[in-house]
Amino acid sequence: MGKVLLVSALALLFSVQLGSSHILSCYFTNWAQYRPPPTIYMPKDIDPCLCTHLLYAFATMKNNKLATFEWNDVYLYSEFSKLKNQNGNLKTLLSVGGWNFGSSGFSAMVASSNARQTFISSVVEFLRKYEFDGLDIDWEYPANRGSPPQDKQLYSVLVQEMRAAFEKEAKTSSKARLLLSAALSAGRDTIESAYQIPQVAEALDMLNIMSYDFHGSWDPMTGECSPLYKSPEDQGGFVDFNVASAMSYWKNSGAPAEKLLVGFPTYGNTFTLKDASNHGIGAPIAGAGTPGKYTQEAGELAYFEICGFLNGATEVWNTAQDVPYAYKGNQWVGYDNIKSFGLKVDWLIKNNYGGAMVWTIDMDDYLGTFCNQGKYPLINVLHKAFGLDKQACTPSATQVPPIPGVTGADGGGGSSSGSSSSGGSSSGGSKSGGSSSGGSSSGGSSSGGSSSGGSSSGGSSSGGSSSGGSSSGHSGMNSAFCVGKSNGFFPNPKNKSQFYQCIGGRTYFQNCSGGLVFDTSCDCCNWA
Repeated sequence: MGKVLLVSALALLFSVQLGSSHILSCYFTNWAQYRPPPTIYMPKDIDPCLCTHLLYAFATMKNNKLATFEWNDVYLYSEFSKLKNQNGNLKTLLSVGGWNFGSSGFSAMVASSNARQTFISSVVEFLRKYEFDGLDIDWEYPANRGSPPQDKQLYSVLVQEMRAAFEKEAKTSSKARLLLSAALSAGRDTIESAYQIPQVAEALDMLNIMSYDFHGSWDPMTGECSPLYKSPEDQGGFVDFNVASAMSYWKNSGAPAEKLLVGFPTYGNTFTLKDASNHGIGAPIAGAGTPGKYTQEAGELAYFEICGFLNGATEVWNTAQDVPYAYKGNQWVGYDNIKSFGLKVDWLIKNNYGGAMVWTIDMDDYLGTFCNQGKYPLINVLHKAFGLDKQACTPSATQVPPIPGVTGADGGGGSSSGSSSSGGSSSGGSKSGGSSSGGSSSGGSSSGGSSSGGSSSGGSSSGGSSSGGSSSGHSGMNSAFCVGKSNGFFPNPKNKSQFYQCIGGRTYFQNCSGGLVFDTSCDCCNWA
């Protein structure tokens, strides 16, 4: 009885510390800025009163130190932090890693005490400098994808040392302790090989379970992205490829329910059917579905794109799994809608989980014009279920100070030589570029296999990778190129590996890396 009271007291303390009885944690992606208009999405487009926590994806790591990824991250950080001026209770975290970042950088960092301390010290300095309230670790995954078995234990050491450093810094600075969360697998085989659950759960404030990508175009057949329950068609390991099974496994393995956040996708996974007349769950597929007009990734559609797909499509409610799917011609999508979000969040509350994690805020219908269901129709289901619509959203008493030297849209972080990091996630499998914590790209394997293919900042084809560029003024590029032009991407006629991006009449150039060239058919970097 004493233990029960103690657990209840701790749960209450935890919820009070974070300002809400349920957490609604939403990822923002720093490559949504590269979409075609009107779907370009920036921090200024975020409703600061919608989510309790906002996670900025992704930062990277260089020389065992936390680092910016996109050329304008520093400017975006500043805009991100300003959201707290409008909502005094809002917490912002910076997410590092993602599917495309892989395991090697994390693995090298955790291998020695000195390297871990270098990383941890850089994290504290970086988060305080850019006004973040915490760190989200998205390592996909310890002891997997080239990461040696000992990384399972070293991951525990990392989060324990990080938590201790955050507590020490809070005492010396007299500031609120930095929060620590992590994006974690929902696939049982990966969970068992990657995490010491009790140790990890004790160190983290929030466990963001990536309970989506249970099925996708890496499978040989159709299946739902984030089903609540198992399907009668599920056999073998697939019986655990559902939200209820994944969350129960974490809870029963030693993770406190009040720290577990259930993953909710605002996108669906798409397939091209082998036979358009065979369109049920488990139907054979020929590959990934056609890329969406705006997200431009084969095998995935944002919710705002799914609404357009549904015009003329056949919608089916999957009663066994409490999610819908739809098909039109040879195209098939398994997704979530307002009804399935409602059923899932009711189940979440009934089972006393700590809240929800959304991947991503920028794939919901934030404009409200694609689905005609109001702005952020999916996330608002969670917002209302948690009673956040009844809580005052008031400006902060103390304004977030501006980041020194950041004045405009190009006030950023120099040039980036990689692609815009898509992150990924899956439950047993993975999506190249994935989607839990990243953008998305085709490829992947659902039963633990690895995937190929690249990802992009503006969407790239399988195998391709789009690069972040530096601001205008690079030799050989015309800094006035975009004057009078519409927003979008334009090739550099003098160099096939370079292209212009126009945003509001301003010119930014970008380079394709790794021998890739700019492909106008997808507005992405691709193989020649």
